[in-house]
Amino acid sequence: MSNLRHRAGAGQSRPDRLPEEEEEPYNIIPVHNLLADHPSLRYPEVRAAAAALRTVGNLRKPPYVQWLPHMDLLDWLQLFFGFQLDNVRNQREHLVLHLANAQMRLTPPPDNIDTLDAGVLRRFRRKLLKNYTLWCSYLSKKSNIWLSDRSSDQRRELLYVSLYLLIWGEAANLRFMPECLCYIFHNMAMELNKILEDYIDENTGQPVMPSISGENAFLNCVVKPIYETVKAEVESSKNGSAPHYAWRNYDDINEYFWSKRCFQKLKWPIDVGSNFFVLSGKTKHVGKTGFVEQRSFWNLFRSFDRLWVMLILFIQAAVIVAWEEREYPWQALEERDVQARALTVVLTWSVLRFLQALLDFAMQRRLVSRETKLLGMRMVLKGVVSAIWITVFGVLYARIWMQRNSDRRWSNEANNRLVVFLRAVFVFVLPELLAIALFIIPWIRNFLENTNWKIFYALTWWFQSRSFVGRGLREGLVDNLKYSLFWVLVLATKFVFSYFLQIKPMIAPTKQLLKLKNVEYEWYQVFGHGNRLAVGLLWAPVVLIYLMDLQLFYSIYSSLVGAAVGLFQHLGEIRNMQQLRLRFQFFASAMQFNLMPEEQLLDARGTLKSKFRDAIHRLKLRYGLGRPYKKLESNQVEANRFALIWNEIIATFREEDIISDKEVELLELPQNTWNVRVIRWPCFLLCNELLLALSQAKELVDAPDKWLWYKICKNEYRRCAVIEAYDSIKHLILDIIKVNTEEHSITTVLFQEIDHSLQIEKFTRTFKMTVLPRIHTQLIKLVDLLNKPKKDLNKVVNTLQALYETAIRDFFSEKRSSEQLVEDGLAPRNPAAMAGLLFETAVELHDPSNENFYRQVRRLNTILTSRDSMNNIPVNLEARRRIAFFSNSLFMNMPHAPQVEKMMSFSVLTPYYNEEVVYSKEQLRTENEDGVSILYYLQTIYADEWKNFLERMHREGMVNDKEIWTEKLKDLRLWASYRGQTLSRTVRGMMYYYRALKMLAFLDSASEMDIREGARELGSMRQDGSLDRITSERSPSSMSLSRNGSSVSMLFKGHEYGTALMKFTYVVACQIYGQQREKKDPHAEEILYLMKNNEALRVAYVDEVSTGRDEKDYFSVLVKYDKQLEKEVEIYRVKLPGPLKLGEGKPENQNHAFIFTRGDAVQTIDMNQDNYFEEALKMRNLLEEYRHYYGIRKPTILGVREHIFTGSVSSLAGFMSAQETSFVTLGQRVLANPLKIRMHYGHPDVFDRFWFLTRGGLSKASRVINISEDIFAGFNCTLRGGNVTHHEYIQVGKGRDVGLNQISMFEAKVASGNGEQVLSRDVYRLGHRLDFFRMLSFFYTTVGFFFNTMVIILTVYAFLWGRFYLALSGIEDAVASNSNNNKALGTILNQQFIIQLGLFTALPMIVENSLEHGFLQAIWDFLTMLLQLSSVFYTFSMGTRSHYFGRTILHGGAKYRATGRGFVVQHKSFAENYRLYARSHFIKAIELGLILTIYASHSAITKGTFVYIAMTISSWFLVMSWIMAPFAFNPSGFDWLKTVYDFEDFMNWIWFRGSVFAKAEQSWEKWWYEEQDHLKTTGILGKIMEIILDLRFFIFQYGIVYQLGISAGSTSIVVYLLSWIYVVMAFGIYAIVSYARDKYAASEHIYYRLVQFLVVIFMILVIVALLEFTKFRLMDLLTSLMAFIPTGWGLILIAQVFRPFLQSTRLWQPVVSVARLYDIMFGVIVLTPVAFLSWMPGFQSMQTRILFNEAFSRGLRIFQIVTGKKAKGDM
Repeated sequence: MSNLRHRAGAGQSRPDRLPEEEEEPYNIIPVHNLLADHPSLRYPEVRAAAAALRTVGNLRKPPYVQWLPHMDLLDWLQLFFGFQLDNVRNQREHLVLHLANAQMRLTPPPDNIDTLDAGVLRRFRRKLLKNYTLWCSYLSKKSNIWLSDRSSDQRRELLYVSLYLLIWGEAANLRFMPECLCYIFHNMAMELNKILEDYIDENTGQPVMPSISGENAFLNCVVKPIYETVKAEVESSKNGSAPHYAWRNYDDINEYFWSKRCFQKLKWPIDVGSNFFVLSGKTKHVGKTGFVEQRSFWNLFRSFDRLWVMLILFIQAAVIVAWEEREYPWQALEERDVQARALTVVLTWSVLRFLQALLDFAMQRRLVSRETKLLGMRMVLKGVVSAIWITVFGVLYARIWMQRNSDRRWSNEANNRLVVFLRAVFVFVLPELLAIALFIIPWIRNFLENTNWKIFYALTWWFQSRSFVGRGLREGLVDNLKYSLFWVLVLATKFVFSYFLQIKPMIAPTKQLLKLKNVEYEWYQVFGHGNRLAVGLLWAPVVLIYLMDLQLFYSIYSSLVGAAVGLFQHLGEIRNMQQLRLRFQFFASAMQFNLMPEEQLLDARGTLKSKFRDAIHRLKLRYGLGRPYKKLESNQVEANRFALIWNEIIATFREEDIISDKEVELLELPQNTWNVRVIRWPCFLLCNELLLALSQAKELVDAPDKWLWYKICKNEYRRCAVIEAYDSIKHLILDIIKVNTEEHSITTVLFQEIDHSLQIEKFTRTFKMTVLPRIHTQLIKLVDLLNKPKKDLNKVVNTLQALYETAIRDFFSEKRSSEQLVEDGLAPRNPAAMAGLLFETAVELHDPSNENFYRQVRRLNTILTSRDSMNNIPVNLEARRRIAFFSNSLFMNMPHAPQVEKMMSFSVLTPYYNEEVVYSKEQLRTENEDGVSILYYLQTIYADEWKNFLERMHREGMVNDKEIWTEKLKDLRLWASYRGQTLSRTVRGMMYYYRALKMLAFLDSASEMDIREGARELGSMRQDGSLDRITSERSPSSMSLSRNGSSVSMLFKGHEYGTALMKFTYVVACQIYGQQREKKDPHAEEILYLMKNNEALRVAYVDEVSTGRDEKDYFSVLVKYDKQLEKEVEIYRVKLPGPLKLGEGKPENQNHAFIFTRGDAVQTIDMNQDNYFEEALKMRNLLEEYRHYYGIRKPTILGVREHIFTGSVSSLAGFMSAQETSFVTLGQRVLANPLKIRMHYGHPDVFDRFWFLTRGGLSKASRVINISEDIFAGFNCTLRGGNVTHHEYIQVGKGRDVGLNQISMFEAKVASGNGEQVLSRDVYRLGHRLDFFRMLSFFYTTVGFFFNTMVIILTVYAFLWGRFYLALSGIEDAVASNSNNNKALGTILNQQFIIQLGLFTALPMIVENSLEHGFLQAIWDFLTMLLQLSSVFYTFSMGTRSHYFGRTILHGGAKYRATGRGFVVQHKSFAENYRLYARSHFIKAIELGLILTIYASHSAITKGTFVYIAMTISSWFLVMSWIMAPFAFNPSGFDWLKTVYDFEDFMNWIWFRGSVFAKAEQSWEKWWYEEQDHLKTTGILGKIMEIILDLRFFIFQYGIVYQLGISAGSTSIVVYLLSWIYVVMAFGIYAIVSYARDKYAASEHIYYRLVQFLVVIFMILVIVALLEFTKFRLMDLLTSLMAFIPTGWGLILIAQVFRPFLQSTRLWQPVVSVARLYDIMFGVIVLTPVAFLSWMPGFQSMQTRILFNEAFSRGLRIFQIVTGKKAKGDM
């Protein structure tokens, strides 16, 4: 429309321009041609910014190049320094846009509007170069920005800013290394200064030239060498599988620039011979810088040492005090002995410090090199000093007790020695006391850390190494207080709980076990006094739980605090449509207050007075004080504005098919027509009100007018309903009677009488109230007749006559004679007419095409007839939820909206690789093995939305339903895609921003006339259906997607597009779009289709161009769709130094497209997200948050709330989304306030773009270590002094995985990512640099959560192995008589069970749910979830998390797992489940089950069934959950036929003897090798650890052999050694048989049978001999299986560790064969319960009911979906 460019005119006026350049494509504004006709160019600010760039003036021109008159400062820089042309074009637009936007925001506007304001530029320069100035002062270098603060040199300032942006725009992968960019900028700015100051080069005597110049010089001479180094390092890391310490990642290379050596070694121009470029592992290389990532669990101790010191010291002190067995601890502490013993905690502390020093040395020794000698010295010194402390404390402490024991009492001398010890302690804890003092006054600490004075370095050198990040992280005093209080409370609760309920009950049984003498051991006791070991095993689970239960208390308290914070933020006040009805009257004012900009007075903002006024206003709105809706009647503009927005929201609902046409009529605010005197509320508010008013009138027959009217007016809607009904009836009746007839005048007179009686307040006197119901019935009849498609004129006439009779005869209180009626004008003059001919000729009905008229009649009908209270309008749950959330959010606190012109600009960035864009026809129709297609599935899940879609299609001209596959195919595909997790859904959602901004821009600038006229015009257009006609003329498909179908856009004046484009742009980084286009991939077409229909959408991709035989050039390319040329045009093409992907794929993809984003903020959106129009309206409010302080800092990341939209698919998806929802709302709310430790967790967060642009981008990208890339953006932000907030008045949709396998993959990815985080420098620095309480919050919400999940699983292990030991060694028998022991057991068990049921995942869910949906609803939801086996799911996912987390820390091998985003309705085969869960769940469950079985058969305690059940029920629950979950949550998991097929399939997979190239899905062997991959990457320590863990399988044999009859009660070690004969024999027999098979089976079969026969005979003989000559019982055969099968498994696991040595020998093949047998055995064990349940009748239907319950309650036919019995007549 308005962006038609009048080329001709523009071209003639600038004869000096080249005509080709005229056609140059542009991105958002044609900066190169300011005379083009483009809506953005009407802003003087844009022209001012562009003009400022043109002020080259008297600068020295670059030599050897022709200088053209239109060139600007950026061209000047390009010619001097050799930047790329497209980089310059990109940054030119970037800069002009930004400066123009910043200048538009100035209030009050500058005096001279046509020049660039100096303040704007200065602020921008300070912000952009802030990191550079910090870096300079950190390295104590003088900054090369030569500007005095007094006089502003605008041109120079522009040159610095442009130089930085040009460097950044071309730096490619170096953008991940912000200080590397600072180094480059530092040197180039120096050269720039020399040129500006006209320095003379000493060597040549010519004016100075930059050291690099020429075409693409910057890329080739600066970027390329550093890029190549990074690339070589990555290649040496063998795709990330080499240990982290062996190669330098992005962070290491960046941190090289944190020390001055970069200036000495690297020099400028960059010295390629420098050791910086030497690969790791070669001689003379620069090693790791700043940090060495070492795989080890000790990292948890190193990073969070303060936490572990606290826990260890407390448990030590608690045991010492509890040992006295007093009732309260302080009673024990009165004794001097106990006091002295308690002082041993200091000894422990010094030992822990020594351990820390040792670990530091062990892990960080690779940092020490010639250049960093001091670091090594400090490490050694720390170790020495802590060793000295240990000796000092040891000696002093020993002296106390020597004195005390010689005096036999606490003499003075002993006390003096105690005092000496305490003095030493005081010196030891001095640093801690200092830290506490600085914690109380945080700003001093910040000052010390942020100032770069040498003296401070000297002071802090001992405590922490210097680091550029992580300085000055303290928060303000108020925040400090808040989170300190929170944690003091949590810790107090934990310590009280631990002391009284964990430690104290354990003391008595411990003492008793230690006193036990002469235990009859049932085996050979290796450790002499075995009771100590027994005590250790008894304590193990208690200690483990003690270490993790802080997590539990944290989650309880954070839920409560989160709920409180949520209440204060007014969340969940409007939960459903009833509550919305109560508040709707205040809704318009709330919308006006929050979404519309105020008329800005110059000084009104930000003062205390204005803040106070706002607060009062919000109170009024929130609690309905005053009557703001009264204003609406007087002020039509506000009402119309509200109506426009509200109707637009309803229109988008209709486009999304979540409401039907009928509901649109009920929900929309109609225009004011028919002379109605009141505001016309939506129908759903007025329903039933008229009937209630009638019944009131009937009851209060004798009451005076005033009283009746007062009663009716008590309800605003009732008053409006009465007045609107009366006005509409009056208008309607006068409208259908011809004007110049007698009937018309009679009706007019009648209405005049009524009006008059109302005026003099005598209505109830003049008329009979009892007749009203009759009139009401007749009116309904009349309106019904008018609504019928075929209008029957006679019936209308009859009804009018009946109405007339009633009104004249019965309605008046005083009867009048006929003459009197004629006289009063209420009867015709001609009495003949009374004979029933009245109205016959006078009625004239409107033409049926007059949509406007009949729409009003329908509305009148609704008001007259509706009897129900329409609480279920709209029917669709999603529509209800969205309306409720939106209306609730308008009553929450949010910043005022600025005008669109004055808002901050922003962009949205979405990384996309190869996911679905739009579902194709084939995908929709293809059926899975159960006969279910995606389309059929969607039709059933979203039945109402499908109906609405068909209704819309019919309205748009579809004749019969078959056309949906032909004419309307595109609409159908889009409809389905908008319900999946596709790119088109995300793009539609994000483009709502653009649509909302256009509408808001129109409302901002529209005058009252525009709005009034516009509202009227739209009303009439919408009503006569012309809207549909206008839009459908263009093309049938554009209607469905194009935003022009939006009604308000009819009123736009043309400038809205320009404003919206300047404020918003959407970049999708489609990494491989270029390749897709070449291959003619349908994805490429669909992306093009999206660009075509969304003008603010841009696509960035990486283009690979072959130059030579093997050589390729890589380019970052940005494209858009040009409406004039009707094709895709390339806007920028920036050359890259090499292939894009050096690190993790997603961050690299984000980073390459980042240079094409614009604006002050960027919102990162993932491919599985969605957005809503009504939320987009609040975006400009959200961006204003950047101006407010939160604590002592302004925010750098604005966290946004997510809504998980996949919860309705199945109960499993429901659990996932419930868990996720409580985290993204309640969890993050608490983290942001009061804990001040919210990070960035994935997606809809809004980043402060220029802050992140100069500090390493939106995520980190090093291989493997940054596998969960997003969270590192949060770490980086916090470490560099940013601030993350969380805002709940705006939400973004997000999809999650829905099938168990997808969910497990996702959890595995997150857990592995957390395993890698434990090793990372960011976590180490945060653990050390945050203050104690924030460190706790940080630990328990990131890596600590996963660590504690693992500890819970370890607790189960520790508990069961402990019982196993006690039962089989015979100690249990000895203690059984004593009941104390059971009390201790009870302690352990209860805790473990609570945790296991997943209550600590459930509590936040219940609390958040009750906050937002009400308490009863929340409890009900929770119970439903329990019945749907949610605790089975949570127990299972706990297993997934702990397995992958533990394995990643021990062995590495974390990989990015692509999680599917499809719909899950198909059955997963057993083999697939086995492959996924065998190692992580099944085998562990079988091991635990085996221990439980052995314990049941050999324990003295378990003779009583109840005791056994009470003790082991939680463990059995875990075992069953881990085995059964994959089948319980598998569609048709218990179908007998499928189970049979699955077993066959499984056996085929196991015995598959395929090719070398078979995949793990086909061949067992391939899978078996893949499962050992992590052993390839692990180090020597990991292997040793693995072997130690595998040794546990030999204990079974040790324990059980002594229980066999054959051992005859002997407890000699010989019994155990002899039992190994059995193992050797078993392997021997196996070897003989397999040898015979290989040699004879094929050729001489008879020999093979003979060997088999002999083996069987031999075995029978052995058994007979044993029965005869020893005490062998047949039962022993079964028992011994339990002993020897684990042994074999243990041997196989150990063999896997030694695979590099064994694989070449003859031993390896038997190992593989035995392993295969083991997998068959495990498979059968797992399948047995499944097969049993499948065989049981009724189980399958029960499982389906449980799995798809949500959908059931919505009346779905999932049974048909699962069994594929489609109902006939379905499409």
